[in-house]
Amino acid sequence: MHFNLEKIDEFKKVLKDYSISDENKQILHEHPLVIMLGVSGGGRNTVINHLVNSDDYHFIISDTTRPPKIRDGALEQNGMQYNFRKEYEVLRDLQQGNFLEAELIHNQQVSGISLGELHKAYDSGKVPINEVDLGGTEAIYKAKEDTLFIFLVPPSYKEWMYRLQGREVMTDRELSNRLHTAKKVLESGLSSDRFTFIVNESSHASAIQIDSIVKGEIDQATYDDSEGRAIAQELLTEIS
Repeated sequence: MHFNLEKIDEFKKVLKDYSISDENKQILHEHPLVIMLGVSGGGRNTVINHLVNSDDYHFIISDTTRPPKIRDGALEQNGMQYNFRKEYEVLRDLQQGNFLEAELIHNQQVSGISLGELHKAYDSGKVPINEVDLGGTEAIYKAKEDTLFIFLVPPSYKEWMYRLQGREVMTDRELSNRLHTAKKVLESGLSSDRFTFIVNESSHASAIQIDSIVKGEIDQATYDDSEGRAIAQELLTEIS
């Protein structure tokens, strides 16, 4: 499916040096934000579901200018997979600094996290949570340095392969592509102290651990994530 952006030049201009508004920066400063990262098959979505089901967390739904697609035989629904918005609405909100982060994808659509979605969480007293790829963390960190970036790793390479290959049937090429991407993610994650590594032995236990950090029951500043980093390095060694 191909769709065009009528105002692509204006989008490129505003995204080039994008920054959120001062008012939104202040609101972000006053509230928590949890962002999950990790390798494919690491269990991020399952952990997020545990936290959202606890009723203390709000899953952030991204905005996009593209129209809904057919997924698994059904048309995507607004407010479920994405908030499907008009091009002029997204451009206006970007110009007003009302996005946490956004990017131009394939020169045909703009997608990102609207501050309006975070306000929904804050107004309900819940903690906004989402997963992003590694590239998306840079813009988020720029807007909110105290974001809790959780890097989730499986307990071992063997368990990782079991989980990864157990989710779906993959060709050797597909698996190779997943591992190639994982190598880049692990290298980038290990090279930064921005991320808190957590070993995902079980999704329930990981959710409890993350919740304890968010609520201050575990001090993030002194939390020892050396085990998680060591396992991440082992995964990287196995891939290489």
